[in-house]
Amino acid sequence: MNSKENPAESSVLIEQHGAWGVVTLNRPHAMNALSLEMVRLVTDALLAWKDDPKIAHVLLQGAGRPGKPPAFCAGGDIRFFHQAALAGDPRLDDFFTEEYRLDHLIHRYPKPVVALMDGVVMGGGMGLAQGASWRVVTPRSVLAMPETLIGLFPDVGGGYFLSRCPGRTGEFLALTGQHLQAADAIALGLADTVVRGDDLPGFVHALLAVRGGNSEAFRAAASSFEQTPGPSDLQAQQGNIDRHFSKPDVPAILASLRDEGSDWALQVLAQLQARSPLMLGVALAQIRKARDMGLEDELRMERDMIRHSFALRPGSGSEAAEGVRALAIDKDKQPRWSPARVEDVSADMVARYFVSPWPAHAHPLRDFLIQ
Repeated sequence: MNSKENPAESSVLIEQHGAWGVVTLNRPHAMNALSLEMVRLVTDALLAWKDDPKIAHVLLQGAGRPGKPPAFCAGGDIRFFHQAALAGDPRLDDFFTEEYRLDHLIHRYPKPVVALMDGVVMGGGMGLAQGASWRVVTPRSVLAMPETLIGLFPDVGGGYFLSRCPGRTGEFLALTGQHLQAADAIALGLADTVVRGDDLPGFVHALLAVRGGNSEAFRAAASSFEQTPGPSDLQAQQGNIDRHFSKPDVPAILASLRDEGSDWALQVLAQLQARSPLMLGVALAQIRKARDMGLEDELRMERDMIRHSFALRPGSGSEAAEGVRALAIDKDKQPRWSPARVEDVSADMVARYFVSPWPAHAHPLRDFLIQ
């Protein structure tokens, strides 16, 4: 295997194996959570391989975690978000702009990209994987967009790919942050195939043996490692999800769940009540707007939204700073949301997140050209 000058301790390993470019996220101690450095290293590799005739396919994977459950990528580095927000660090803006550009690059990449979504795949990990040509999960996969729990919304293109899920599942996933198993991901169109977890080394070996640029060839090479996904528990609740999450606003959704009173409804209600009331409203509006948007416009909208998430109430006043504090810094799991109740979230509060802080000609995502 030919490798670039990436030592083993690098946060991303960039390798070439025959016709494959292999990107391995390499922060196993942090569940391969994304840093700005990692975003830049992955972007540089993909841009270098785009016009390289020796590279026909790209594999995205996460480094193993010996003795611990696997993780493709647990999302962005939320501790960095917290520190940067409190310090007014401009690298916070850089992170989101460059992360969204990377996600867009993967969605529009001219060569097949395989995302090996083994283990935890959340937030920024979903942003990387959902643009891939072939999204592979295993029985160990756990997918989620849990941002409302930390005072954010499902970004990294979450509005785009969640809004394309069946019925009102997009609203459900965006608001609750519900964890998905492999069968759920297949049923919702968020993954393409399931591979037996114990067979991953053989599966990867079969993939990397494929030469040439025919994407069907690597699908055929991996076919003996695939398994049927089985039934989806979430799909079985589709009728309930559609009934409740088609309501016009968050208070109506909560009231509908409360009125039903089933075990499932009360469990979902409890999930929602742990989230930021303001971000529930923002995420609901995001999903509904995104259904009628193309990828580029939706990512530009999210870039506006993320700027407001940290700038409307800067520093420790933002919902995101408070959510990360409660979950990952102080770990008291007692966020002080503002407003504290969904009934106190006004339409104007939500609408502010969708007004761009930049004129169109100066927007950081005004173009998406692959350089």
